[in-house]
Amino acid sequence: MTTDGPTSGFPSAARTTDSEFDTVVIGGGITGMCVSWFLAQEGAAVVCVDDGGNAGSGANAGSLHVQMQSRVLRLFPQRMPDYEKTVAIYPRAVDFWQRLAAELGEDIDLRIGGGLMIAQSDAEVRLLQRKCAAETRNGVDSAFIGASELLSIAPYLHSGVRGAVYCAAEGQLNPLLANAVIRRRLRRSGAQLRERETVLRIDRDARAYRVILAGGEIRAGRVVIAAGAGSGPIAATLGLRLPTRAEPLHMNVTEATTPFLDGLLQHAAQPITVKQLHSGQVLVGGGWPARASGAAPVPEILRASLTGNLRLAQALVPRLAGLQVLRCWAGVNPTIDLLSVLGEVTSLPGVFIAVPGDAGYTLGPYCARLLVDSMYGRRPDFPLENFSPMRFGDRP
Repeated sequence: MTTDGPTSGFPSAARTTDSEFDTVVIGGGITGMCVSWFLAQEGAAVVCVDDGGNAGSGANAGSLHVQMQSRVLRLFPQRMPDYEKTVAIYPRAVDFWQRLAAELGEDIDLRIGGGLMIAQSDAEVRLLQRKCAAETRNGVDSAFIGASELLSIAPYLHSGVRGAVYCAAEGQLNPLLANAVIRRRLRRSGAQLRERETVLRIDRDARAYRVILAGGEIRAGRVVIAAGAGSGPIAATLGLRLPTRAEPLHMNVTEATTPFLDGLLQHAAQPITVKQLHSGQVLVGGGWPARASGAAPVPEILRASLTGNLRLAQALVPRLAGLQVLRCWAGVNPTIDLLSVLGEVTSLPGVFIAVPGDAGYTLGPYCARLLVDSMYGRRPDFPLENFSPMRFGDRP
C-alpha cells in the first residue's frame, strides 16, 4: 500500500476532531459495511457514510449464486469471454459467506441447498450444456442432468422440463438478518457508521481527501468508494470514469407453506428465481424490471412485471398457484460490465473502488476481504488484475 501523500491517513492517536479518520468508506451496503468492519479489525480509524437511499443490499432477495445466471447470457453476450475467466470467484464467495456466518455466531438463515437452472426446450438444453462446459473449464463445479433425474429430485417442477444444470454450492440467506448482524459487528469493531449522510463530492489537498457532505465534511488519508450504483457519480467528482448503472428490479414473497423446496431455482432463458425461506414463504424474483425516475428515484412496481414474474413462477412450479402473495417490492441492482471493480486508482493514490460484479450480494463480503488484504500489502486470495478500476480509463 502506498504511504506517501494523502494515503498516510490520520492515525487514531493523532486525530484532533471527529471529522478526521484514516479511511472513509462511502456506501453502507453489504460491501461497504464489510470493508469498514475489516479495516477496523486492522486498527484503522474508519467511518462508513451511507445516504440511506435505494441500496441494493437492503432490498436484495438473498440468493447466493455460483453458476452463471441466465440473465448474464441474455444481456451481456459480448462480455462472456472475460466473465468466464472470473467465475471461479463465486464458489469462493459462497465459502466466505459460510466462514463469515460461523464467525458472526448469529442466525442469518444461511442454507446451501444447491441450485437448478431449468431447460424447457431442446435449444435451452443445448444452451445449458454449453454453459456447464464453460463453468467446468473455469473452476465452477456444475453438472447437466436429464429430465428423469431432474424430476426425481425436484418433483414439484412442471412435468415438461427437459433438464437442468445442477450446482451444489448455491444457496441463500436472509439479507435483513445478515445486514443487521454485520451492522452490529461493524459498530462493535470501533468503526463509525453515519447514516442518512449524502456525499456531494470528494476533494483533495496535500494531506488528505475531503469528503464533502450535505452537512459538513470528513478528512481522511484513504477513501473507499463502495456505493453500488451510486459509485459512478461519486467517482466522477474526482475525474474518474466508473460507468455504474442503476437497474431497478422487482421481487415478491408469498404466504408460508409446507417446506418443499431446498435450493435455488432459475431458468435457462427467462428471468426467474424461486426459493423457499426458512419461514416457509416462497420468494420469487429473477430480474423483472421496476421503474425509477427523478433525481433520487424510489423504484416503483410495474404491473407487467408483477403478473409476468408470478405467471412464469407458477408455470415452472405449479403448486405456487394456490399461494397468496403477501408483499411486492423493488430494489436497485448496480450493474457495470459483469466484473467486479476492486483496487486502488493508480492515478489517485489512496482512492479505492469496491463494487462487486454481477450477483453483488453474493460477492460483497468476499470482495471486501480481497480489497482490504490488498490495501495492507497482503496477497489477495483471488487475483485482482481483471478487476482493476483503471480498465475504464481516467476520465468520465
